[in-house]
Amino acid sequence: MAIIGCGPVGALLANLLGQAGLAVDIYDREREIHPLPRAVHFDGEIMRIFQSVGLAGRVAAAARASSKGMHFVNADRRPLMVRRGLDGPGPHGWAGNWYFHQPILEETLRAGIARFPNVHVHLGHEIGSVDDLDARYVVGCDGARSLVRRAIGSRQHDLGLHQPWLVVDLLCDLDQPRVRDLPDHTIQLCDPARPMTIVHVGGRRWRWEIMLMPDDDSARLTEPAVFWPMMARWLGPADAALERAAVYTFHSVVQEGWRQGRLLLAGDSCHQTPPFLGQGMCAGLRDAANLAWKLAAVVRDGADDRLLDTYESERLPHVRAFIELAVRLGAVLQETDPAAAAKRDQRFATGAEVFDFPQPQLGPGCRSDGPPPVGTIFPQPRLADGRLMDDAIGQRFAIVGETSLLTHLRPDAVLLPGVGQDWLTERGVRAALLRPDRYIFAVAP
Repeated sequence: MAIIGCGPVGALLANLLGQAGLAVDIYDREREIHPLPRAVHFDGEIMRIFQSVGLAGRVAAAARASSKGMHFVNADRRPLMVRRGLDGPGPHGWAGNWYFHQPILEETLRAGIARFPNVHVHLGHEIGSVDDLDARYVVGCDGARSLVRRAIGSRQHDLGLHQPWLVVDLLCDLDQPRVRDLPDHTIQLCDPARPMTIVHVGGRRWRWEIMLMPDDDSARLTEPAVFWPMMARWLGPADAALERAAVYTFHSVVQEGWRQGRLLLAGDSCHQTPPFLGQGMCAGLRDAANLAWKLAAVVRDGADDRLLDTYESERLPHVRAFIELAVRLGAVLQETDPAAAAKRDQRFATGAEVFDFPQPQLGPGCRSDGPPPVGTIFPQPRLADGRLMDDAIGQRFAIVGETSLLTHLRPDAVLLPGVGQDWLTERGVRAALLRPDRYIFAVAP
């Protein structure tokens, strides 16, 4: 196995495959982890994936759990939409929202790789051609300009959003009164004069994302004399030190063609998500979780190679649902016509719309046909002995459901009678067969 790219997606995939006992070589052209923050949010399902490779404790120690959600507010700070927060552990057994500093997360994932003598890391090693790799499978976790994607010849589908934003990361002085008054929840400021996003990443770190307007000089926007006045209602230069300021263009694209023979794609190489839902990195980590158990089944256990074709068929509709919601939220946030913004605000005049992260169904693939809950992820309850469910199952299939249905099944199967029974009953089913990634393969009605 070869992985190109040792960012979060490639590093997680190397951990998952290393844990499965596969021989893996992972390559990255850079010798060091990128020192500046990029992604800042992941959700409870992603923490559950970190748990599956024994890294949840280390990740949690360096991240900030939040129960506050995300508030879309108009220019007068009146809430329009609220992505709900969760008090305490959510359905995945962990807090629903986590904020983090990406270099620290990458350090944790790379330290995890070091546990596996069957995984070899090659840093400062740029791959010129996929033909240079003598590997049964090559996974391109190599970003938006992916070498592997070019070799596959994937087709791009544009979902319509390409907007430049200024990203400003600050290290704030926690003793300053204005810093203490900053909101702890994420703000999406839907002000037609200047849309912005404000995120408390954790500790001293805050992020401002500031939409570029037609009259802006993008070449000068990263100058402190230009961007500090835009943030003056919250902070000034006396309140925080600048960590970085950079202009990025937020994209919404998906690729068609994630596999060709031994070549596969994951992460930004096959989709790019606008940040308005905090799901860009999450999508790539879900790719890794879906692909890893299938690669292990083929390479280690002799499953039919066609199992890998279910990777794209399942993941593409799933990630597209997140991207399309992020685009719709972006349309609310990025409205700059004052009359249209007034009409938008009027739509929410009776109260803010409250929503949750979507839980889309996987596309057709390695699952039975049928409506949800088939193809959706099963929750992770805590068992009677105190363990979280996934720790009891490991990287295997399992059956949960009514005790009477499980009594006469093979004793060497992973059986969890009574687990998740309330959840199953609410959905009108009596048992469920879970895949190693905890998505539901089938149910017994």
